Amino acid sequence: MKKILFAASECIPFIKTGGLADVVGSLPKSIDKRYFDVRVILPKYACMKEEFKSKLQYLTHFYMDFNYKNEYVGVLTTELDGVTFYFIDSEYYFSGPSPYCGDPLFEIEKFAYFSKAVLSCLPLINFQPDILHCHDWQTGLIPVYLHERFQGDMFFMSMKSIMTIHNLKFQGRWDVKAVQNITGLSGYYFTSDKMESYKDANLLKGGLVFADAITTVSATYAKEIMTDFYGEGLNGLLAARVNDLRGIVNGISYDEFDPAKDKALKYPFNIENFRTEKVKNKLALQKELGLKEDKKTMMIGIVSRLTDQKGFDLIAYMMDELCQDGVQIVVVGTGEERYQNMFRHFAWKYPDKVSANIYYSDELAHKVYGASDAFLMPSLFEPCGLSQLIALHYGTIPIVRETGGLRDTVEPFNEYENKGTGFSFANYNAHEMLYTVRNCERIYYDKKRKWNAMVERAMEQDFSWKKSALKYQEMYDWMIG
Repeated sequence: MKKILFAASECIPFIKTGGLADVVGSLPKSIDKRYFDVRVILPKYACMKEEFKSKLQYLTHFYMDFNYKNEYVGVLTTELDGVTFYFIDSEYYFSGPSPYCGDPLFEIEKFAYFSKAVLSCLPLINFQPDILHCHDWQTGLIPVYLHERFQGDMFFMSMKSIMTIHNLKFQGRWDVKAVQNITGLSGYYFTSDKMESYKDANLLKGGLVFADAITTVSATYAKEIMTDFYGEGLNGLLAARVNDLRGIVNGISYDEFDPAKDKALKYPFNIENFRTEKVKNKLALQKELGLKEDKKTMMIGIVSRLTDQKGFDLIAYMMDELCQDGVQIVVVGTGEERYQNMFRHFAWKYPDKVSANIYYSDELAHKVYGASDAFLMPSLFEPCGLSQLIALHYGTIPIVRETGGLRDTVEPFNEYENKGTGFSFANYNAHEMLYTVRNCERIYYDKKRKWNAMVERAMEQDFSWKKSALKYQEMYDWMIG
C-alpha cells in the first residue's frame, strides 16, 4: 500500500474560499483505495462549522521550537467518505474569523508554523507517507523543511514531495530578514537559486525548488507558466524544471453537479430529455429574476468572481452592444466594485434583459447552470477553471478564451465537421469576444439541430475526478517506483 499525505490550507466540506478546497476535498476520495492510502492534513480553523469541529477526536499534542518560542501543536482527526483527515490545532494561529487574515506577514508566519508542524507530527501519529503532496504557497515550506532538518532522520529519509500550483499569482512573499527569523532557516536557503526572488523571500519558490515533482491544474497552464506573461516572475525556474512539471486537469464531482439529480433545479434533466426539460428551467429562472419570460430567447449565464482575471474588462467594454442583441444575461457573483456597479447599471438600463445578482448563492448558481443556453468565461488567465466543466455537464455551451484549462476542456465548435463542445477566441480582445458570442447566437437561433447536437456532445464529456485521479496515480507510481 502506497501512502500519500495531502497538505493544504483548505478543503471541502471543512473550509472553503476557492477552487483549491474542491480539489483537496474531492481528489483523495477518487484515488483507488486498493493501492493507495491517501490522507489529508489541514489547519484546525476556529471558523470551521460546529458540525465538523464536534466530530474531531484528539490524537496527541507536543511542543515545537518555532520562531524563537516553544509553540503548542495539537493534532486531531476524523474520517469522512473513507478518507482520514488530520487537523493541526493552534489557538494562536488559527483562531481568526476566516482562514486568511489579510496580514501578509502573519499569514507567512502562520503557514510556516503549519508546514513545520505537519512534518513534526508524522512520527507521533504513526503515519509515514511515501509522498507529501503539497498545495499552493501555504505549504511551500514543507519540501524546504523536509530537505533542511528532517531528511537526516531515518523516518523521513525516503519521503518525496510534490508541489501543486493552483494559481501562480499567489506566492507568499515578504522581506528575507523577517522570513528568515520566522522560519529559522539559514542564509543558505535565501539565495536566488532557492527561496530568494527579486530581493524578497518567496515560500512558493522554495517549494518549487525543493519538491521532487511539480504539477499544475491543466496541460496548457503548465506550458503558459513557463512564459513571461503568465510566469509571475517564476517562469525561468519552471522552465528549468520542465522535466519535473506536468499539467493534470481538475475534475468536478458529478454527485454534486448532476442536472438529473440537482435539487436546485425545478425540472431535472439528462442527455435524453434536455430538449424538452432544460427550457422549463429557463422559464422558471426568468420568472424568478423578473426577466422577460420567453423560452426562445438565448440566455447567457455568468457565475464568477468579478475581477480582471476573469475578463470582465472585456465584458464591460462590450456590454452595451451585447444588450442590443436578442439575449438575456444573468450574473451571479461578487468582486471589484466597478464590475459590480457596471452590472447593476445594465440591469437598471435593461431590466428585461439583464439580471445582476451581486452576491453568491450556491442554489442560484446551480439554477443558472441548469437554465442558461450559454456560459460566458473570457478569462485573461485560468489555471483550470471549474465553471466551464459544470456548464458542459449541464448542456450549457461555454464561450471561453483559449487559455489554461479553458483551452484544454472546451473543444471549439466546427460548423462544417459538426464537432466541438463550445465557442472560443484566442486573443484577449473585446471585439473578438463579441464576434464569438454573436457566432454562438447565430448557431443557437439559425442552426437548432447543430446546436442540440453540440449540447449532447457537451453533456457526454467526462470531467469527473475519477479520470484525473488515474493521472495522479500514475505519477505517484512513477515517483515511488
